[in-house]
Amino acid sequence: MKTELKAKFIQHILAKKKGDEGFTLIELLVVIIIIGILSAIALPSFLNQAAKAKQSEAKTYIGSVNRAQQSYRIENVSFAGTVDELQIGIPTSTVSYSYTISPTTPTSVSTTFNAAAKDANSLKSFAGGVVILTSGQTSAAACQTTGVSATPPTLTLGTGAPAACATGENMK
Repeated sequence: MKTELKAKFIQHILAKKKGDEGFTLIELLVVIIIIGILSAIALPSFLNQAAKAKQSEAKTYIGSVNRAQQSYRIENVSFAGTVDELQIGIPTSTVSYSYTISPTTPTSVSTTFNAAAKDANSLKSFAGGVVILTSGQTSAAACQTTGVSATPPTLTLGTGAPAACATGENMK
């Protein structure tokens, strides 16, 4: 009798599994709606993070060139006129930015390094500069535009005055 009971129980379980296979249409629609809501929330955040990652490249390069210009000025009588003279391995153009050093002369007391965004609809532009103070020390500033722009921000690099950014354009 035990084996008969076991056989009927197994038949009952197998018959029940065949009837319960699959998902209902409502269950599938609920899952699709939940995925849609989650992706609508996550997509703008993801796109913002991608822009921040590209901008961090320019921020890093601005800081590196400012420090390199200060070191170069200590070792030489003038600032470097090109990125290659600094020998720090920074390209003059990447996928996201174009980099330029303002022309300098042997008597220049300041220099600027600009990072102009190639995609003015989603990236900020940056600028950095170094100025020689009357004490012989140097002052450096790094600036960013307040919004997305292909034009780098302006720096105040006056003779004897510390380097500064226009209002609201300080690097964060």
